Amino acid sequence: MKRAIVWVLSLGVLAGLCAPSVQAASKEEFQKLKDDLRKLREQIETQRPVGSGPVGQAAATVGDKYGEGGFGPNESVITRQGNLKIGGLVQVWYYSIQNDQRGWVDPDASGGATPAGFGSNEVSDNDGFRVRRAQLRFTMDVHENVTAYVQFDNSREASSFPNLPQNQSQVKAGDGTAFYNAGVGPTGAANGNFNNAVVQSGAGSPNFTLQDAYINVHGILPHHDMTTGQFRRHLGEEGVRDSGQLDFVERAMITQLANNRDLGSQIHGFWWDDRLQYWVGAFNGAGTAFQAHANRGDDNDNKDWVASILIRPLWNNETWGSIELGYSIMYGIGGESGGRDAENLTGSHAGGPVDGLRRTNTVHSLQYAYLSWKAGEESPVSGWWIRGEWGQYRDRFAPNGEVASSTAFANGIASPAEFNIDGWYVSTGYKMSDSIWADDLDGWGAHILKPMEFTFRYDVMDNLFFQDMDNPDRELDVFKTQVFTAGINYYIKDHNAKIQVNYNWVLEAGEDQINERQLREVRNNNLVVNFQVAW
Repeated sequence: MKRAIVWVLSLGVLAGLCAPSVQAASKEEFQKLKDDLRKLREQIETQRPVGSGPVGQAAATVGDKYGEGGFGPNESVITRQGNLKIGGLVQVWYYSIQNDQRGWVDPDASGGATPAGFGSNEVSDNDGFRVRRAQLRFTMDVHENVTAYVQFDNSREASSFPNLPQNQSQVKAGDGTAFYNAGVGPTGAANGNFNNAVVQSGAGSPNFTLQDAYINVHGILPHHDMTTGQFRRHLGEEGVRDSGQLDFVERAMITQLANNRDLGSQIHGFWWDDRLQYWVGAFNGAGTAFQAHANRGDDNDNKDWVASILIRPLWNNETWGSIELGYSIMYGIGGESGGRDAENLTGSHAGGPVDGLRRTNTVHSLQYAYLSWKAGEESPVSGWWIRGEWGQYRDRFAPNGEVASSTAFANGIASPAEFNIDGWYVSTGYKMSDSIWADDLDGWGAHILKPMEFTFRYDVMDNLFFQDMDNPDRELDVFKTQVFTAGINYYIKDHNAKIQVNYNWVLEAGEDQINERQLREVRNNNLVVNFQVAW
């Protein structure tokens, strides 16, 4: 546009020069005008053009400059108000699962049940590709004390992929992974339906694409900031860690629970160069056991309280390294309408009012404790790290829903009792680029071996539910899954571009561990490869 204006003006000046009133001008004056026009055209030609389309208009709005605060390598996008930063994470998996035509329930023992209490397992063990995460992040520093953050992940709507590391667990849309099996009756009969999608049963149908949407206020109260909106509750260590910085392809089974988002508010304190930190918050806590809490209305007046503390008694010591330990707890009360005596109501009043949650009030809680150590840069074992974490979950399933019915209880468990489950993991790794051998590697060693990190994890969790043989209309028995994981991380550009390869040896509770149960250990070891780019 500027170029067109200049050419119009040039033509106008030249036309004016040809007018009679100007013809009397001296040759020197005429030459000077021509030289001035030539210099003006050269100046315009050397400027970068600005397009007239949406991209060009946006560039003009924010100031299309290379370098000082404008476009260019590692520069932020500067808007009229505040400072907008855009980031993202893409994880593409390839997985291969050991084939087994039978699932966790032994078909020989339960084959006489009507309907059959086992599946072919054909869908759960198919190999394939998967977009595990497709996150897009926006951070807006609109004021020196106010920051807004929004994160989307379109891959969270998926509901047809097998759960990993153990494919016998139930998969639900939005959770990414789930943590309990398709519960079976005391005789191995009738797998249940997990697709409760109405609020009155405590399940709801939230929009899982929106992960985070919160406002953070900082720099006002010394050593504190406050976050309000939808985000991860601060529980444990691995659960709240950024998904692009995981040591393994997927979180441990018990810490996947802490990765769920919820709606609420949380205050964070930090002292002594962040070596002492704490978090206290209140959240909606809608839903029943193993259900997502994000982006949905609360189903009762009670709120879940979260408290967490982190201590670093040793940090960035060149010889002894870093030690971090922490403890977290979430405590709340779920359920409404039925009251604590809902299970004693009979007839048309069973479970409480028809438009109520029909769920006995339940104290639900999550606890985590962890300890980690990383060797110092000057240590003879530099590059080595160890981490362990324990978690415990207490809750109750929704009536007549998540837990499958047996033949004798075709409508499910009317009033399932509360349960307590535990899980823990211990992991270790050795990163070659941080080791004492890193500087000695050259040639193929520098290109192949130096970017590698070797990892191992033992992961165990109570996640296999079975109706009790003596009291199947109320009680649940819970059995564990064990997973041994060996992995290699290949860092192309740290966590921004890496390839992770994990092999999982999976062991379910089988007939050799459970007397008089129609259960078996499934052949479901699996290989998972993660291709990752983050920015």
